Amino acid sequence: MRFQDAARDARTVVYAGIQADPLVGRVATLLAGATPAERWMARAVMNGERTDPEIWRRMFPTLFGEGPATEVRDHAESLLVASLEVANRGEQARSSYRGAVVEELTAQLLARQGGTVKRERRVLFDGVPAEIHPYDVTVESPARPQLYDCKWGARGINADVLNQLDDARAHAADEEIELAVALVVFDARRSAEIRLDRSTARRDDTRLVALENIDDLGEARP
Repeated sequence: MRFQDAARDARTVVYAGIQADPLVGRVATLLAGATPAERWMARAVMNGERTDPEIWRRMFPTLFGEGPATEVRDHAESLLVASLEVANRGEQARSSYRGAVVEELTAQLLARQGGTVKRERRVLFDGVPAEIHPYDVTVESPARPQLYDCKWGARGINADVLNQLDDARAHAADEEIELAVALVVFDARRSAEIRLDRSTARRDDTRLVALENIDDLGEARP
């Protein structure tokens, strides 16, 4: 098993520009240090349905009211402002920015494990045709390699993604390599589970990481 950079096609070049936008890194860094309530707020804001910050401050009084400490309010305010910047990118661009944010957040949390975390990488196996689409985030450790596909919402889960993850795990097992594969969904676990229950794709050995337990990415697994 070996890793390889994704081919530099038109899609990759355009998306790389979005990934490199400082806004993506700023939002992901704020989310990495956020509370669960802040993450739910950010997700709602980045969906783009309401762009008036006062509406969101009223909807989340535990973050912006008089009760929270100043540093809590300041962090929530920074996250709100950054999330609104994503929401205001426009419908088509907003979708790409949200995906890039989830990938960057995943990469930042995984980096806490201390491994080599990379983005947009393909995984190659001898005698097996290479997948066209790269994996969003990889941890390239000889002892415990990991593959992650990242989704903004549960609706992004499909059979192709699940089969690609499981195929990689199975091919690695053929080479006596224990490859951990996971699906990261920045959405409610219940929503993701409902979507998964409707799929017939192989997923028994694919870990689900939802918004409620996304901090687990920073913990080394046995």
